[in-house]
Amino acid sequence: QDVVKTRYADFGEVMDYCRRSANPVGRLMLHLYGDDDARHLAYSDAICSSLQLINFLQDIAVDYRKNRIYLPQDELAAYHVSEAQIAAGDARGLWHAMLHKQIERARKLLQAGAPLGRALKGRIGLELRVTIRGGETILRKLHADPGCVFHDRPVLTRKDWLLMLARSLR
Repeated sequence: QDVVKTRYADFGEVMDYCRRSANPVGRLMLHLYGDDDARHLAYSDAICSSLQLINFLQDIAVDYRKNRIYLPQDELAAYHVSEAQIAAGDARGLWHAMLHKQIERARKLLQAGAPLGRALKGRIGLELRVTIRGGETILRKLHADPGCVFHDRPVLTRKDWLLMLARSLR
């Protein structure tokens, strides 16, 4: 799909991408652990979609250089953010407001799926809780500096990993 579709008209199209790219990974993991609970599958879909959205936000500049924009076109237009602005790495105007909307939506999806991290026992539950904390950490970094996607892609540091693990063990 990334070869033939490089723009997404609205959030529904972005979520359709997630349903076919990210969500099957979570469903496969649950299947490998013998978990076919419908509620767990829904939690997994929310987490995987959120993580995909977070990755899109981290990689706005990277994806643009590949001629891909995963931000909904209708929302870019509503916030008066143009492709030229993305190309220039320009975080002025309504960029912050637009990105904050994307961040909040990804955060809500991540929170909606978070109960799965406690529902799953053992190593997979711990790994999922750390993964959720990782998504939250990237979202906090994006929120603190919405322009960072153009000059300093947010990543997880060693300190972040230690804090995420410690919080996930509680």
